Amino acid sequence: MAASASPHPVVREGPTGLRPFVLWQLTNQTPTQMMSYVVRTASGQVVVIDGGTEGDADHLAASIASLGNRVSAWFLTHPHSDHTDALTEILLRTGGLRIDALYASMPEPKWISRHATEDERVVYDRTVAVLAGCGRVPTELELGQTIEIGGVAIEVLGVKNPELTEDPINNQSVILKVSGAGRSVLFTGDLGPEASRKALAGPHADRLRADYVQMAHHGQNGAEEAFYQHVRPAYCLWPTPGWLWDNDDGGGRGSGPWRTREVRDWMERLAIRRHYVMCEGPELIE
Repeated sequence: MAASASPHPVVREGPTGLRPFVLWQLTNQTPTQMMSYVVRTASGQVVVIDGGTEGDADHLAASIASLGNRVSAWFLTHPHSDHTDALTEILLRTGGLRIDALYASMPEPKWISRHATEDERVVYDRTVAVLAGCGRVPTELELGQTIEIGGVAIEVLGVKNPELTEDPINNQSVILKVSGAGRSVLFTGDLGPEASRKALAGPHADRLRADYVQMAHHGQNGAEEAFYQHVRPAYCLWPTPGWLWDNDDGGGRGSGPWRTREVRDWMERLAIRRHYVMCEGPELIE
């Protein structure tokens, strides 16, 4: 796959007739980290994974509109605001967007009340309420299932992990593998170290290998090095703003508490061919 920048704010259509699917990594429209991916199959179906913050909603909505304003499947990896709020903001608007199916693996309310922080509970409750109010209760994903959309296979290789209560919401992240014609992308959401170990020890570990990997938790304090060694990607997708990419808390590169540069070193040891980094602009991966 080669990559080219797409005009801002609307994604550029690629030669989908020549590829099983194309993938856009959208850029953050606010200073915060977020995650937003749009897939278009060769036959024109659109798939969205997460979407970003409320401040990213306009950009995402315009991008979807440029592709026909219909989403065949929308996947939410976990209920954090930088992953879900763009969707809930879009749903609260009146407009012509059609979403055929919405998928997630949401923790139970009692589990959330027991393990999530107050801020996380607020986001979870709002997300659930907006989805229910719009008649969009997500279909629960099942471990090991495959969803076929326009000749593209979306495998569910990880679902919620209620027994993992350290970094609880991130460790509930869904793992999805998008594949077509021998090309594959692994999405990990904000998968934490504990959940990455569980995935490696699980029944679908052999399916985790992929050509592209979305770096867990925006590339820091997420999945462990052993997870990426097992995936053996050739390319990395970083949903990572510039300050996080450089570990810069305002005092220059390396001044922050984040582990991004350490994770970058891990990936260099794997001889990655290219890093697609959100802060470098929107990417169309063909």
